[in-house]
Amino acid sequence: MEKLTQQEEVAMLAIWKTGPGFVKDFLEAHAAPQPPYTTLASTIKNLEKKGYLSSEKIGNVYRYTPLIAENEYKQKFMSGFVKDYFEDSYKALVTFFAKEKKISPEELKEIVKMIEKN
Repeated sequence: MEKLTQQEEVAMLAIWKTGPGFVKDFLEAHAAPQPPYTTLASTIKNLEKKGYLSSEKIGNVYRYTPLIAENEYKQKFMSGFVKDYFEDSYKALVTFFAKEKKISPEELKEIVKMIEKN
């Protein structure tokens, strides 16, 4: 599965939020600042080419449906991110955020409790 650009990811977030729909629906759900309609339509066509969406022509417009769930994308993205930037080590990821003070000791304790529960 091809990695998404930032613009494509933002569009997919709107699509996942909306569910199957039309470009105008996704534009309304798009995070601010909203892109021009034509820009979003072009991005959606690219997402379809990459295999993230399917389309169905209804009258003069296309209805788009996501082919991958948000959670599935997040799993694949995070796995690749950890592999590429943290030598496939989630420990290194957490250590990085702890050193950068992006995660507090209390949050780390909560994470440990969650891991121990499962």
